[in-house]
Amino acid sequence: MMEPGYQACIFDLDGTLADTLRSIAAIGNGALQALGYPTLETDRYRMLVGNGADTLIRRMLHAVGGPSDEAACARLRAEYDRRYAADPLGQVTAYPGLPELLGRLKEKGIRIGVLSNKPHDMTQVIVAALYGTVPDRVWGQRPGVPKKPDPTAALALAAELAASPARCLYVGDSGVDMDTARNAGMDSCGVLWGFRDEEELQSHGARHLAADAGALGALLGLETGA
Repeated sequence: MMEPGYQACIFDLDGTLADTLRSIAAIGNGALQALGYPTLETDRYRMLVGNGADTLIRRMLHAVGGPSDEAACARLRAEYDRRYAADPLGQVTAYPGLPELLGRLKEKGIRIGVLSNKPHDMTQVIVAALYGTVPDRVWGQRPGVPKKPDPTAALALAAELAASPARCLYVGDSGVDMDTARNAGMDSCGVLWGFRDEEELQSHGARHLAADAGALGALLGLETGA
């Protein structure tokens, strides 16, 4: 059983706090096209993201029937990174109600972390643009730190937030996120507005599901009028 009340809430970024699907697809397709590959429909990227940029690149090449050797991956990754750095906020929006939700969590004294497999610098840029300084800690993928679902970063983030893992709620939109929560001994909530579906979330052990920001707020003790 989880302890009553949450000390901290840790959020995934892509598909959870930020709707980045159109942005990732536009950047990915631009990189593919620049190197002579065919492009992919935007919706295809829902299943390509989630395990870090290197895995995204390999999945993109596989999806277009391209080579999978390290040199090909490195070329596409370099082009993708160049385009992402040039326009990290293009077509990126916060999901409805989430800026207000995070503000209310802050007022309630629940500490807020963001943990993404997106590169650290891009994670910080996007969170700052959408949520300002409301989150207490914002971590993306950093050299030498294992990617989710390895629990290393989640546990270190909980420690930075001065929160027991058993009193952290990990919020994400994918099986990777639900596995991260389980591996770190945290409670988990799968959001239904993101890139993956309810079946994936449940099959990876989501303890709670939230259809919108209001449902997530209720789970976190932010009842209407509270």
